[in-house]
Amino acid sequence: MAKLFFYYGAMNSSKTANALMAHFNYQEVGQKALLCKTEVDTRDGVSKIRSRIGLEADCVLLKELQEMPEEELRRYDCIIVDEAQFATREQVDFLSDIVDFYDVPVICYGLRTDFQNNLFPGSERLIAIADTIREVKTVCWCGRKAICNARYNENGIVREGSQVFLGANDSYISLCRKHFKLGMLHGEG
Repeated sequence: MAKLFFYYGAMNSSKTANALMAHFNYQEVGQKALLCKTEVDTRDGVSKIRSRIGLEADCVLLKELQEMPEEELRRYDCIIVDEAQFATREQVDFLSDIVDFYDVPVICYGLRTDFQNNLFPGSERLIAIADTIREVKTVCWCGRKAICNARYNENGIVREGSQVFLGANDSYISLCRKHFKLGMLHGEG
């Protein structure tokens, strides 16, 4: 029985690496898995998923997945979606239809919250309807569990702005809730 999975974590928790490894694992045992991402994530090119540790693979866009005929979708043993937080509510519902009506598992990876600790629309919908929800953990500079995605610039933590601002280690850091509240990007001294 297929399921809709949501693996969420703060920035730099290896979500993309996990997605790429899951794709590899399916391929290694002779199964057909499809990598997918939303059209919002263009950092590594339109049809490429790349992790910070250098793993990468080609992918399709979620809007392209939505246009595939049913018989093509049914040929996959699994669909893996990276950066699922950027999906719309309707796109997440479509992913659940793939699970429910085509019996194809869908594994989604993404952030739970933005730089203001607000849920992303895709994450909110996944939390509401996913069969399995698991955290991919990472740590703050202090060693505590990091759950906050702090956006920063040369002046420190950014508290206002657009929900979507594509960036990497040059713009975001994972922090524990305490250091997020205090605005501490690193230890003193």
